[in-house]
Amino acid sequence: MKIKIPLMQIKVQRKVVLSCLLLLSTFLMFSQEKKIKIFLVGDSTMCLYDESRFPQMGWGMPFEHFFESTVTIDNRAKGGRSSRSFIEENLWQPIADSLQKGDYVLIQFGHNDAHNSKNHPDRKTTPEEYKKYMGKYINETRAKNATPVLISPVTRMTFDESGKVIESHESYLKALIEVANEYKAAMIDLDTKSRELLEKLGPTFSRYLYMYFEAGELPRFPNGFHDTTHFNEFGARKMAELVIQGIREENLELTNYIIKPYIRQ
Repeated sequence: MKIKIPLMQIKVQRKVVLSCLLLLSTFLMFSQEKKIKIFLVGDSTMCLYDESRFPQMGWGMPFEHFFESTVTIDNRAKGGRSSRSFIEENLWQPIADSLQKGDYVLIQFGHNDAHNSKNHPDRKTTPEEYKKYMGKYINETRAKNATPVLISPVTRMTFDESGKVIESHESYLKALIEVANEYKAAMIDLDTKSRELLEKLGPTFSRYLYMYFEAGELPRFPNGFHDTTHFNEFGARKMAELVIQGIREENLELTNYIIKPYIRQ
């Protein structure tokens, strides 16, 4: 005995099936949306700071807010480290072990390579040694099908009598350019970009990028605080913007994940 199903019921069933298929395809599309992870490897000018150090910030802190939610920033930078000490203190190996295909590693050293300090008496690295260690970061990143991006060390706020910024890392910048050319690696020249920014602002206004305060300007430093190396929240954001500019100039795929500006209609 044949059971006849009303035509209207068949149409309704078809609509339900089509709706389910549409929902399923939409779910699959979003679940398969490409995820990207960016590791930040470097020193105190890039690293994270907790609230106790406010308003001090590394440029890696505001950097994460320039990307869409599909991008994850893992900031592993550590203050006081050089290209060599970061490796020897086993800060690099866990990153190399965890890298996945499609990840990015932004590598910024050179700031601390030129000299030791009281807290870091064995970090000094010559420009030739620096090149060797930067090559290691590149090779081990590429071995995991991830992309290394070299970043030159950001400038210090030091002006000569004519108002020109004195180069802080000349030999290491030269060495990094040589490494980038040898390995055909992407490079963002944050050293030059930051010097150009400071020269536009001049000696008077450049200090507003740094942890540089006169007496009475900030309750935390009633007697003033003169740090010409590390950034406050405004300076960190400006440096992060220069890195974003460099990503665009290098035509990295990351450019596609930078948040588009919201314009009120």
